[in-house]
Formats: sequence, structure tokens, C-alpha cells
Amino acid sequence: MNGTLSQLRLQELDVLASKTRQLILETVHHANAGHIGGPLSVTDILVSLYFEMMNINPKDHLGSDRDRFVLSKGHSAIALYTVLALRGYFPVEELQTFDEIDSRLQAHPDMNLLPGLDMSTGSLGQGISAAVGMALGAKLQGKSFYTYCVIGDGESQEGQVWEAADVATKYGLDNLVVVMDYNKLQQYGWKSSEGNLREAPVQDPARKWEAFGWHVIEADGHSIEQLLNSFSDAKGVKEKPVVIIAHTFKGRGVSFMENNYVWHAKVPNAEELKNALQELQGGSR
Repeated sequence: MNGTLSQLRLQELDVLASKTRQLILETVHHANAGHIGGPLSVTDILVSLYFEMMNINPKDHLGSDRDRFVLSKGHSAIALYTVLALRGYFPVEELQTFDEIDSRLQAHPDMNLLPGLDMSTGSLGQGISAAVGMALGAKLQGKSFYTYCVIGDGESQEGQVWEAADVATKYGLDNLVVVMDYNKLQQYGWKSSEGNLREAPVQDPARKWEAFGWHVIEADGHSIEQLLNSFSDAKGVKEKPVVIIAHTFKGRGVSFMENNYVWHAKVPNAEELKNALQELQGGSR
């Protein structure tokens, strides 16, 4: 980080992450639709970016020098919407319209509807290509902004991800930072030989990204301090793009949801919501 954040600030960011998770659960319960597992695993990454790392201004969401962000794993949109609301891009109360007809908050991000969105996403594997284009455009225009992109590990089974990775290396896009939400669990996948577990969708991702010429950083995806240090280190890398392998847990913060693929897109009932919120309000992350 640029200097060391105070423990008080880190605690404030942790509180924001907990609040984000609570709003995600309340919103999905209210809408009776939406994803939970992936949004809860990516929460700390988004809070770190939007509340500390990225150069953004909610009052000037189209500023030409702002940092760009692409949520390639677009089905985790509710996490992004919640962070945008808490950051001041639109009223928190609007989260209650999630997934309704004519709402600006659809199941996948639509950049034509909501301020603060730099890219519409939903078809897995495609978001990183848009991020590469943004980073390349910045280079060609002599702009200094960074482009950040969050991808899923299951999504990384798409060939387009690796085609984009190859192009990013070709053009030396050191203004591009990709974060892999490496929760090692997808909704559908191969069963592991170990009980009822499932195989991680991507094996040894660091080695794969290095093979494509990327600078690789690994971090605890639920430690905001580690994430911010990783983002800061990424800015010191020159002439090659950076990927941060963020080790996370699907359903993070709620004991009965963590590392359980059933909660990929399951809606909590009233009792489950109550229990989950109690855990989060008690500081369990």
C-alpha cells in the first residue's frame, strides 16, 4: 500500500465488508432470486478496490482518467451493486429493486442502465477481453488509468480467457490487473475422490498464468490488508500484466454456506437469513 493503513482503517473496511455481505443476503432473500456463494467470496476484493485502491469518483462516474473495473463473473452482480451503493453511486434503498422488471439492477450488470458500470457482463469468459481492450486503449491514448478485472476460477475454463491473457502479454499491458476469485468450487463440476467434495475447476492457476507471461501474486482473498498490499505491488510491475490469485471460500462469512456448492444460487429462507445475519453481525467472517 502507499504507506501503511492504520488498523482503524482496516477495521472500517472489514466492517464495510460485513455490511456488504448482510445486504447481499437481504437483497437476494427479498428478490427470491440471485447468487450468494460467489458474491460472498468476492466481497473483500470489491471492498478493497472501491473503498481504497481505485481512482474513482461517484459524482463523476464517467471521468476519463478514472480507473476502470470489469466484473467478468457477472453472475456475482449483487456484490458489485451493493458495493456501488455503499460507495455512493446510487441509494442503498434501490437494492430492494434487484432483479425486478425495469430495475437498473438486473441479474447481470448492464452498463447502459447503471452509473459506475464500465462493462456489461454475463457470458462467462468475455469480461477479461473487454478489460484487455480498455487497458490497450489507455496505452494508445497515453492515459494513466488502471483497469481491474475480477474473473472466476470456473469461468477460467473458457478458452477466451487464455486468448485474452496471451494478447495482454503481447502488448505489455502493465496497466491491467486481473483478480482470480479462486474459491475452488463451482456449481457444476467433477466430483473429487475425497468424499462429497469437488475438484477445483482450475489446477495450479499460478503456473498457467506464468506460462502466459503474467506476473503472478498470490494472496488471502479475505484479508483486506493482503489484498491492498497485492494491488500496491501490482503497480510496481512494468511491461507485463498482473494477476492476483485471491484464495477465497465460496459463501464466506456464513458457516453453513461456506465451501458448499449448494449455495451457489440458493435463496435463503427466513430462518436461514436470520441465522446468517446473526453470524455476520457477530463479526464472523
